[in-house]
Amino acid sequence: MLEKKNAAELSDEGRDYLGRIIRAATRMSDMVKGLLDYSRINTREEPFAAVDLNLLVKEVQNDIEISIETTGARLEVGRLPTLQADSNQMHRLFLNLIGNALKFHGEKNPVVKIYAKPAEDGPKLFSGGRVHRIFIEDNGIGFDEKYLDRMFTLFQRLHGRSDYEGTGMGLAICRKIVERHHGTITARSEPQRGATFIVSLPEKQPSTE
Repeated sequence: MLEKKNAAELSDEGRDYLGRIIRAATRMSDMVKGLLDYSRINTREEPFAAVDLNLLVKEVQNDIEISIETTGARLEVGRLPTLQADSNQMHRLFLNLIGNALKFHGEKNPVVKIYAKPAEDGPKLFSGGRVHRIFIEDNGIGFDEKYLDRMFTLFQRLHGRSDYEGTGMGLAICRKIVERHHGTITARSEPQRGATFIVSLPEKQPSTE
């Protein structure tokens, strides 16, 4: 209300202070929403059901259509598996990972490749069941792998707020979703040479009995 009704009456210094207050309040609001999303992964979970990742990724593409157009991105999607999963959480997982690929593209138009391969080390996730390894590969700014563990921790950022927006929660939420599905998530990258996030998920969830 102050900004809408009285901004013109403020001095340049006053408008600067007001802008800082609004930006800080917006960041805090985003962080609270992120924390709620993080805490609700286990408290508002849906039953596992068959989820066709091909259809799910198309839905994600529709959701971020504007970002794809504004960045000039090209998405190349290979054949993806059908898994037992929480559809809403899978949607959030791919939305975060593809969104990151579009965000951290540097000066290049983003090229994002999404594809799957059978995992050879599937039994390590849990006893029995086929495991799929899903790759989200981009040509963006990349990162130094010495920061890999830090990336999946709450509130951790590799880039300044002035360079890239975000709360530092997206990848922590991804990891929690993947772990709830008895899977693993990691990444490989080099600075300025793109990044590939690798999500390993079982085709069927272990029995709850």
